[in-house]
Amino acid sequence: MKTVKKAIITDAGFASRYLPITKTLPKAMVPIGAKPAMQLSVEECIAAGIEEIIIVATPGTMAREIYDNYFHDKALNVQSLLKKQGKSDRFEPVKEVLNFPKITVIEQDASLPYGNGSPIVSAKDYVKDEDAFVVLYSDDLIFGKSDVQTLIETYEKNPKAKAVIAAQEMPEEVWHKYGMIALKKNGTLSHIVEKPETPDKSPSNLTSYGRYLLTPEVFDYLVPSNTGLDGELWTVDAITKLAEKGDVVVAKSEGKWMTTGDPKNYFMTLLEYVLEETDYGDEAAEMCYNKFKEKNL
Repeated sequence: MKTVKKAIITDAGFASRYLPITKTLPKAMVPIGAKPAMQLSVEECIAAGIEEIIIVATPGTMAREIYDNYFHDKALNVQSLLKKQGKSDRFEPVKEVLNFPKITVIEQDASLPYGNGSPIVSAKDYVKDEDAFVVLYSDDLIFGKSDVQTLIETYEKNPKAKAVIAAQEMPEEVWHKYGMIALKKNGTLSHIVEKPETPDKSPSNLTSYGRYLLTPEVFDYLVPSNTGLDGELWTVDAITKLAEKGDVVVAKSEGKWMTTGDPKNYFMTLLEYVLEETDYGDEAAEMCYNKFKEKNL
């Protein structure tokens, strides 16, 4: 049986919509509760049995050092202080992070074109000999069942697939914001229509987002010379080329996809996490309800 052991998680943009905070802090280090968004993506991989994770950070910044510190530094001074204060239990979340499977942090190759495919190309040497590997964009978060698990399960049922992509049904009013999936007659991917201008130009109600299972064959098409829209190197362009050569299976997500791509959506994602995943969710819900009543008196 083919196995999937590695994942690439990308956070290689400059996140200009988050300035000034992203001048210093990588976007995926913004907190979702008491954890950075990046950790939630890492935990999604771990829950699916991934054994090695490659994080691709923005070049020319402190991002690589920040991620390395977060996932690898033992923070012995903090541990010692908490022990003296009789608060050693507060260090347990740090121990959990330090016990994660292998995490390697690299910088995106600065010589590559701009685009969401470039971080994947930067990690090529880590995954080129695998049967398949998973790719996650760190500003996409999944609540509920891990998409990575769904991708792997789908691949195990379709071992000849060139790739598997996650998809979620979305309401018509937001189709113009996303890549909408066109299907072949056999139900596999035909192509993706990026941000259709009107609903009638969308081939389905299925949107593609940052969760893919790819085979190394993708690197035949994900190359610097194959830039597309706006001169960028797009992952979906390479996936579409794979779909011309064989089956790219579309797997409907069994979780809830939300994005942290901009401050507004980040807040909505944070609120979802607080309401559904924390022990203070009821208090937050009550506060929101009371604020709503005040504004609508």
